[in-house]
Amino acid sequence: MIWKPNVTVAAVIERQGKFLLVEEETAAGIRLNQPAGHLEDGEKLIDAAIRETLEETAYVFTPEAMSGIYRLPVPEKDLTYLRFAFIGTVEEQPLTGYQLDKGIIRALWLTKEEVMLNQSKLRSHLVLTCIEDYLAGHRYPLSILRD
Repeated sequence: MIWKPNVTVAAVIERQGKFLLVEEETAAGIRLNQPAGHLEDGEKLIDAAIRETLEETAYVFTPEAMSGIYRLPVPEKDLTYLRFAFIGTVEEQPLTGYQLDKGIIRALWLTKEEVMLNQSKLRSHLVLTCIEDYLAGHRYPLSILRD
């Protein structure tokens, strides 16, 4: 068997001390996550982050930097995820009338403290880790990507 990690992207978006998250239905119940999802065949990482943010929040995302690349092993599922986290901004308002992805309940803005109070509802610990890295000033230029 050939080991192959699953590549995902996530958008870390902060506005006035609050972070854009999504509330989504998962096999483990309702969870909170950054706008995030899988890289599609032939897609560039930046384009995937823009697409996933739009599909899950109806906001148009403009990536400005990366906060990091994260590895998340899930031994019970025999999976490993590689998460590319992008920092950026969104338009002031979401697109009106946009249909969110199936399973997405809503987009919401939460402070870091509110995220910490809801740790048991996070899709993974990487949600908080990405926020902490953003707040710590982790910034890497988009030019590091060669896709």
